Amino acid sequence: MANETSTQPAPVHSMDEIVALCRRRGFIWQSSEVYGGINGFWDYGPLGTELKRNLKNAWWSDVVTCPPDGPDGRPLQIVGLDSTIIMNPKVWEASGHVAGFNDPMVDCRQSKARYRADHLVVLQPAEGATNADTPWYAFVEGQLDSIAKKLKKAKVDPEACQQVPLPELPVASYARIIGPDADKPGTLTEPRQFNLMFETWIGAVRDEDSRAYLRPETAQGIFTQFWNVVDTSRVKVPFGIAQVGKAFRNEVTPRNFTFRSREFEQMEIEFFIPPDAAAEWYPWWRDNRFAWWQSVGLAGDNLQLREHEADELAHYAREGAGTSDIEYRFPFTAPGFGELEGVAHRTDYDLRQHAEHCGKGDKLRYFDTDRNERYFPHVIEPSAGADRGTLALLCEAYTPDPDRPSGVYMNFTPRMAPIKAAILPLVAKDGMPEVAENLYRQLRRRWPVQLDVKQTVGKRYARMDEAGTPYCFTIDGQTLEDQTVTVRHRDTLEQQRINIDQVPSFLEQKIEG
Repeated sequence: MANETSTQPAPVHSMDEIVALCRRRGFIWQSSEVYGGINGFWDYGPLGTELKRNLKNAWWSDVVTCPPDGPDGRPLQIVGLDSTIIMNPKVWEASGHVAGFNDPMVDCRQSKARYRADHLVVLQPAEGATNADTPWYAFVEGQLDSIAKKLKKAKVDPEACQQVPLPELPVASYARIIGPDADKPGTLTEPRQFNLMFETWIGAVRDEDSRAYLRPETAQGIFTQFWNVVDTSRVKVPFGIAQVGKAFRNEVTPRNFTFRSREFEQMEIEFFIPPDAAAEWYPWWRDNRFAWWQSVGLAGDNLQLREHEADELAHYAREGAGTSDIEYRFPFTAPGFGELEGVAHRTDYDLRQHAEHCGKGDKLRYFDTDRNERYFPHVIEPSAGADRGTLALLCEAYTPDPDRPSGVYMNFTPRMAPIKAAILPLVAKDGMPEVAENLYRQLRRRWPVQLDVKQTVGKRYARMDEAGTPYCFTIDGQTLEDQTVTVRHRDTLEQQRINIDQVPSFLEQKIEG
């Protein structure tokens, strides 16, 4: 396996500080903020849009346009797809989402809040825990601070308590539990199943026949178009279909900034292989995807690769089928980890299900000309979250530095940085702005760059540090004499002089080399 959990955690910064910077600099804002926002939905500002686009473009380039050679040493065949958000409802019946895509939820009769049962943790005071008069305190996992005032008033020391997941407690004990937003016990209801798919209706009449769903994952669009891709493209098993797109899950308790949202974006590959080839392809995809996240800037101890235990396997995984998660240590999961990408051997479950539910059954078996046999291909699925990946890049890049005017800089790799370079005339006179604008116009043809002429150069450096801009090119008096500019390196603060004509090749080597 590529990596195990680090025994020496890397520094984890304050999530509040990261969120504040994201809002201040235009990385991420709450959706509809002017109206008070809407829980579980987020908008990306100018810098966040560029950062997320860089991540998605890098993914597409590295897995579709120019993928690596496979374990057999041959170039991979991977083609793209862009399927619809709303599909025939029978798709979700076949996939099992209509019947099985449920989470247990509990309501609070006092606060009217709703929670996923598996997201609630109950704090049990060790002393008197068996006494029925001693209340227990529930909180949303990872948010113990939200009930700090309540615990202080009750003189309860959380360090002296044990934490028990709510689903592990009998319903009869709910009478003594004080909900996260309640002030008296016994307000939580018994868990009941809640389907996570958003419903909608197609056409003018809202009835059962017009019911449809916003897709909860992008994978099923790939599976239902598998046969069209085979018929129209020059692809043969093993090959993959890749897709980047929005998905929607009606999460009961969206939380932790953009980590768990109701609208999110996925980057998925369904890689189709012969039924007996998983032992070769699954570990290759697992290790390759882990290395890719390292290449875009998550190369430290905050990244790990974890193989699933048998009791974690999804419904489509047979015994012995491999599944692993690429995980990142977010500030809100520390010292634990949160999932960035799952790599799963889905067997032939999905293609077989759709073949059976559409009524064509074995007629849709793939014909392998090399083997001279028909079968339903097995699938290795690397499925990544673009929003979670963007959030991980933000958390990893956040670097406090009290010696800088901004107090912090964003240590993005040049490939991921939203702004690749800034062009700064030292003063707004003596011909410097004109030289700066000419350079800016030249560079913007290839990269996102900024021309900044206002305030002192120190304040402009500070702005670029917070945006994560790796290089600043300053035009000064010497530029007018010998056609050289000062390059300021974000991470080291090193400054060097290069000829102004060398700036494009300098950036090309740093960003693309």
